[in-house]
Amino acid sequence: MSNDKAIPELVALTAAELRAGLAAGHFSRDEVSAQYLRHIDRVNPQLNALVRIDRDAWQRGHVHDDAALGGVPVSIKDNLWVDGWTTSNGSRLFRDFRAPEDALAVSRLRAAGAVLIGASNCSEFACKGNTTNPLHGATRHPLDPSRTPGGSSGGAAAAVAAGLCAVALATDAGGSVRRPAAHVGVVGFKPTRGVIAHGPGFAEPVYDNSVIGLLARSVEDVSQTFEPLLGQNARDPLSVSPAMLAPVVAGRRLRIAYSPRLGLDFAVDPGVARAVDDAARRLSEAGHRVELRDPPWPGNVDEADLMPLQLAGLALIYGDAFRRDPHLFDPDIASQIEAGLALPAVAVAAALELRKRLFTALRELFTKFDCLLTPTTPCVAWPVESNAPPAIEGKPAGARGHAVFTPLFNHTYVPACSIPCGLAEHDLPAGAQIVGPMYADRTVLQLAAELEALQGHAFRRPVVALSTNP
Repeated sequence: MSNDKAIPELVALTAAELRAGLAAGHFSRDEVSAQYLRHIDRVNPQLNALVRIDRDAWQRGHVHDDAALGGVPVSIKDNLWVDGWTTSNGSRLFRDFRAPEDALAVSRLRAAGAVLIGASNCSEFACKGNTTNPLHGATRHPLDPSRTPGGSSGGAAAAVAAGLCAVALATDAGGSVRRPAAHVGVVGFKPTRGVIAHGPGFAEPVYDNSVIGLLARSVEDVSQTFEPLLGQNARDPLSVSPAMLAPVVAGRRLRIAYSPRLGLDFAVDPGVARAVDDAARRLSEAGHRVELRDPPWPGNVDEADLMPLQLAGLALIYGDAFRRDPHLFDPDIASQIEAGLALPAVAVAAALELRKRLFTALRELFTKFDCLLTPTTPCVAWPVESNAPPAIEGKPAGARGHAVFTPLFNHTYVPACSIPCGLAEHDLPAGAQIVGPMYADRTVLQLAAELEALQGHAFRRPVVALSTNP
């Protein structure tokens, strides 16, 4: 059960409400700062969501509170550069690294008036499905501290859900924003590759898969943060102009393909399946044309066939450091680096060829449908000491069974958003994933906002099940 009485009044506001209240003078930055810092001091030591806190954040800068994100507290994932901050990438390799400049998205947040409240915990190099690392330890789930919020952006998700920030900036290379969002009951958005310029910063193991993503407790907050981050920049050769984004037609009824198992017979726990079925029903009753339809994948797709891209990337970037001192690394990351060092070149080429065929299949689906609806994850959050749940739908889950619904949409570059869609097993949140064609980001967010409204904003307040007495 959440301890709602522990949530201070200003902390409970959404980013949009907070920004509007500051602009109207209903409360001051000092009042917001005081309430947030007291709340962080009570809750974060038990969650370990934020690994760095800037206690003077609200006093920095000269942006007026009527700016697009004026006064809104935003956390930054610990693999993204913030000028002057110690930014560790979840690794002992970078325990003393001070970022020499802002990442482009961070710079744009500053320009929009956001308050950079702190750095959120992540797995080492953002390459695991839970959030723990040898440098900072494990992040815990706000609703059940015996469980993980997932990963690799589990610190960002936990911080948003528990009210330690209003919005979180993070990265998503295979579901690292969307899956933790689903596990803790917040909104997680991965835009089309290149829509938000990425870098400068740490080398990405799967460079063109990883995108800047956003988490918040409402789609409105995600949408309002998304817009100031847009813009092409020559420092990111994959970045594109906002003019590439497709326009949104207000009131248009959409053609939605609903794929409960993504056409790949993925195991899904019954409670999660019921919650996503309910989301599909709500959208149908609202007038959208919802049809059971799977993407026309090229045969029996297995995400393991795409993993050589990550393994080879890790080996390229960190192989020399691993050979010098393998004990510096998280054992799970060390295993990935070892596997990457042993990979034949043909495995990487085969993964790239498969990615091209997946892209073609998804493009074909979107000639007939505006959006695709799937589960975000097939299960709820699992015990914090485990890298993955032992079973899903009564079947052995394996190392990646919990992650199967998200990575294909990184490999195909399309926008995807996870929306809380109810409670499933153990009364823990489940997420529905809305996917669109490339550059249909605003359409995805529009449909996500509609689904959120149909469900009555049940997840908009921060939730904390920990002991939060002063």
